[in-house]
Amino acid sequence: MAASFNLGTAGLALALALAGLTGQGAKAQESTNRVAVETAWSVFVDGDPRECWAVSIPSETVNSRDGTPVSVRRGDILMFVTYRQGQGDAAEISFTGGYPFRPDSTVEVTVGSNTFQMFVDGEWAWAASPAEDARILDALRRGQSAVLVAFSSRGTRTQDTFNLFGVTAASQEAQRRCN
Repeated sequence: MAASFNLGTAGLALALALAGLTGQGAKAQESTNRVAVETAWSVFVDGDPRECWAVSIPSETVNSRDGTPVSVRRGDILMFVTYRQGQGDAAEISFTGGYPFRPDSTVEVTVGSNTFQMFVDGEWAWAASPAEDARILDALRRGQSAVLVAFSSRGTRTQDTFNLFGVTAASQEAQRRCN
């Protein structure tokens, strides 16, 4: 399931619009598919069969090389909790860091005392299995922040911190809309 993540053109445009509406990423755009906002997280619905997702941008981003902070150009940085019509309560956790990840690396996700690894493919990262998706979602719903650490193909270390206030309500709303 993890490798099947595909928001489609319209869905990605909507997620990018979210980033623009919050002051980061793409230019601000109107979105008719955003159906709810829960603090730091927004909920979108699109497609047939329907895909429903909660998405957020980081509250803090730190980029460094050899331990020294650097200024780098990144695309949109987004974390998703996605549900698909007909797939029940199975959520898929994914992340795009706004750059190509270093091949054969992982993205480390830390929520409180829990640490998870997500596999990468290009600019995207996913949990390794549906069971891991469930464990990450449980940690996200119980946590205050998620810190994602990754490395770009150029060797830049990125650390993105996501505020988790609203993730429970937003992910439950996305789930409800796709069931």
